[in-house]
Amino acid sequence: MSQSVTSAPSPALTSFDHRIELAVGFSIDRLWHDHDHGLLDEQTARLAAAHRTLSDAERGVTFYRVLLQRLASGDHAIDESLFPRIDRTVEQLKQAVTCRKKLERDVADALEPIDARAVRNPAAHTELKAREIALLLAISQGAKLYEHLLTQRLSVTTASGTRVTQQDCERLEQAGLIQRDESRPLHAGQPVTLTDAGRSALSTRPSDRFAAGLAARPGSWPATSRTRR
Repeated sequence: MSQSVTSAPSPALTSFDHRIELAVGFSIDRLWHDHDHGLLDEQTARLAAAHRTLSDAERGVTFYRVLLQRLASGDHAIDESLFPRIDRTVEQLKQAVTCRKKLERDVADALEPIDARAVRNPAAHTELKAREIALLLAISQGAKLYEHLLTQRLSVTTASGTRVTQQDCERLEQAGLIQRDESRPLHAGQPVTLTDAGRSALSTRPSDRFAAGLAARPGSWPATSRTRR
């Protein structure tokens, strides 16, 4: 008998989402994903954890607000048993709002040093995150950029099997950390290599904990030599 797979709940919208995305340089969905996989530095991991807790609290506020609306909508008989339910739901909603307010302060405190870091070094907060270091490590072992013949979608294949999205590749390329050999056709695969800045970023990375697990898989194509036009 087949078993259904329950996906993780998506983040509930909070009042901090836009500020957080501007500060870290990527989406809330990716923030949660990278937090799950241990790809965030300590400050950003603290922010991700605080945001997840706030998101849960926001979901609680929504639950009691909707419940209160249903109780007052006329779908329930208006009798003596209804008023205690409304009173209890109002109290639960008040508690949920109080909890959310406290967690919003926690997120603000966690966001403050990241905002300050982004102001001091606006390039580093998106270029040198732990995730980007992991991607640079994967690309350094061999990578190619392909264009699908039918859909024209671009994708990056690495020797280690690490997933590099088109958005990741474009961001790293715009930051001057990687380059691709445009003399090769996209349908055949354009080799992607590190620039001098990319190699410098790797040489100053805080640790090598991402190197394990990024080793090339047996049978994968070898790393290509650096080729430029």
